[in-house]
Amino acid sequence: MSVRACIFGCAGLELSREEAAFFADVKPWGFILFKRNVESPDQVRRLVDALRATVGRDDAPVLIDQEGGRVQRLGPPHWPVYPTGRAYGQLPGNDPLLRREITRLGARLMAHDLAELGINADCVPVLDVPQAGAHDVIGDRAYGETAEEVALLGRAAAEGLIAGGVLPIIKHIPGHGRSMADSHLGLPVVDAALEDLDAVDFAPFRVLSDMPMAMTAHVVYSAIDPKRPATTSRKAIKHVIRDSIGFHGLLMSDDLSMKALSGDFKARTKDSLAAGCDVVLHCNGDMAEMAPIAEACGKLSGKARRRAEGALARLAKRPEPIDLAEARARFKSAFDGG
Repeated sequence: MSVRACIFGCAGLELSREEAAFFADVKPWGFILFKRNVESPDQVRRLVDALRATVGRDDAPVLIDQEGGRVQRLGPPHWPVYPTGRAYGQLPGNDPLLRREITRLGARLMAHDLAELGINADCVPVLDVPQAGAHDVIGDRAYGETAEEVALLGRAAAEGLIAGGVLPIIKHIPGHGRSMADSHLGLPVVDAALEDLDAVDFAPFRVLSDMPMAMTAHVVYSAIDPKRPATTSRKAIKHVIRDSIGFHGLLMSDDLSMKALSGDFKARTKDSLAAGCDVVLHCNGDMAEMAPIAEACGKLSGKARRRAEGALARLAKRPEPIDLAEARARFKSAFDGG
């Protein structure tokens, strides 16, 4: 079955006829949900089923950004509030083993929430290492302030998701923590020396280079490629992400509709794929933007297809057993100081 090298969002709580027909024709590799797509558990399950039905694949990836804190698409009254990434790194007692255990547990509980809805990929963990004075677009989304803390707790979160039957997506490779701008709104340029980037920013991604999927950073690293952000930079993807970091899983762009990127949507798509992204991501559900992306991105084939198949092969056939009531009580107790 032919599949296009793209992941798309949809506009609302259910698919319109136009969206269903478009997805059935285009056959994107996967989909992504946002708050605008979420009302109740039954409604989300129906939407997920409808999305997969358009492409005829029961395992088509359905993504969501469920980090906790300010980036949480599922929330009350139907789903719990989860803490920020930084809250895990600040658990009392100066006990890294406890922090790792609770981070894994939080991700395992999130995976349960997602798997119940049919969502099988979460854009977590954030492996960016925040730097003093940088824009707060990362801020408390990061698990800690050092590469070691971020790597340790990022690994725990990824393992919790995998145990619960949900694929983690490490982001924003090769590192967004130094950016002085929000890439949703403009193009960040990082002028740090390559040695500093290698020692700090790249380090957590190297530790988690075995993960199935990663999302790029729309950030220019002048020491690597002064002209292009990592998403559209062949130098950044080949020499840093693939060779230096050693990530050989499925690489997706961050959202193509973000203002950090220039050019029309065809150009953004072609530039991302030519640079070495395996698939492109477009989130806002705007059909007028998705149509040129679908036209430009072509079929998922070759190494990109093998990486996509390899990522989906990491989905557990059955989630790790969990006593949900006990797990939620233990998780709450950790943050209540119990």
